[in-house]
Amino acid sequence: MGTPVAARLRPLAFLFLLLVEVALLDSGSLVGAVAFAATAAAGSALAVCSVIASRLAPAVPRTRVRTAIRDRERRTAFLPQRDPDASGRTRPRAPGRLLLTAA
Repeated sequence: MGTPVAARLRPLAFLFLLLVEVALLDSGSLVGAVAFAATAAAGSALAVCSVIASRLAPAVPRTRVRTAIRDRERRTAFLPQRDPDASGRTRPRAPGRLLLTAA
């Protein structure tokens, strides 16, 4: 279940390579170093926050999901109520010529 580790790390690897390339092309200026450090700090803070949030989210028990699906199924109108050929219902008329009406 879930995605493979390589698929999860692909965006991070792309970001890392992009930042390394920008840092190397900038030839060591202070602006590039500060931008690299700020991006790394923001990325690590985002990763920490997402890990904390995922661990704090309550797990929904399977019985609750099953009950919700059953309740939704009971609320949903079922097909025999919409069937025009059901017993006790008249057959709908086919479209035909328009009747002339008095103007």
